[in-house]
Amino acid sequence: MEKTMGLMPTPDAAPDEKAIIEAAEKALADIASVRQAVSRVIFGQEKVVENTLLAILSGGHALLVGVPGLAKTKLVNTLGTVLGLDASRIQFTPDLMPSDILGTEVMDQDENGRRSFRFVKGPVFAQLLMADEINRASPRTQSALLQSMQEYQVTIAGRPYDLPAPFHVLATQNPLEQEGTYPLPEAQLDRFLLQVDVGYPELAAERQILLETTGISDQKAVGVLSAERLIEIQKLIRQMPVSDGVVDGILSLVRSARPGHGNAETDKAVAWGPGPRAGQALMLCARARALYEGRLAPSLDDVHALAEPVLEHRMALTFAARAEGMSVRDVIAGLVKQARS
Repeated sequence: MEKTMGLMPTPDAAPDEKAIIEAAEKALADIASVRQAVSRVIFGQEKVVENTLLAILSGGHALLVGVPGLAKTKLVNTLGTVLGLDASRIQFTPDLMPSDILGTEVMDQDENGRRSFRFVKGPVFAQLLMADEINRASPRTQSALLQSMQEYQVTIAGRPYDLPAPFHVLATQNPLEQEGTYPLPEAQLDRFLLQVDVGYPELAAERQILLETTGISDQKAVGVLSAERLIEIQKLIRQMPVSDGVVDGILSLVRSARPGHGNAETDKAVAWGPGPRAGQALMLCARARALYEGRLAPSLDDVHALAEPVLEHRMALTFAARAEGMSVRDVIAGLVKQARS
């Protein structure tokens, strides 16, 4: 109840403000139902579930990075069911072709012998696309997703085809140190709203996994939301106000992560930094996080909490910084510390 208390309207609240508060109350209840439904299937990993949900609530895509066996694929399947989305799955392999993602044209012949081409849609035409082990496919195949993830349509033989709404890509990625992986192109990485690092579960969660998943019965995900309702919540999040102080904080943080913008530590350690999409991601995800926690407006704490998942895949270190054992996370932590001081 403490989280919802902040959403109660004041006696002199304007009609529009009251409507937004009422809509936020409903959205908060729906989000709570989603979290509860997911927790029946995915044990532990609260931060992973939260960040993945924030990406979807913000209307974007998420990249889940972790070693095999950490329930990344199961999480994506569960979210598709719980959110009521039409889902499809692509297993990325080195021999996967762009047409295996987008679809292909086939030739038809009618009863009069006339021939014509017909487009057969590929698995990308879904509301939730699970790109499993996305970094096992070649850069040529990766390019097939660029237009769909940014423009929500694909072009085949010069003709555009709109993708269903909402459209989200949840991709799983194995660490680059493993065999048979390709680094994703920078343009592809930038299209992911968040990078969600999936670590090993805590002891209590791993104990629960052993007990719950090795018996005769297994928990199944159930739908609690519809695609139409998800779109309504996404629109509500875009209506949430953002103060000038938070906007300035976002701009300051993103620009401080770019070399040549007055930050000495960044100039030494960072080869290239985040573009404007990083600021857009922070604006949307900070709003979503505020609603997720029962607030009507984001704060700088939301921005700082989301700095790592938003910036980590949009930066690269210099050779000298890597040789010293630095990581992108170290740089982001330093920038957040400076922003808070």
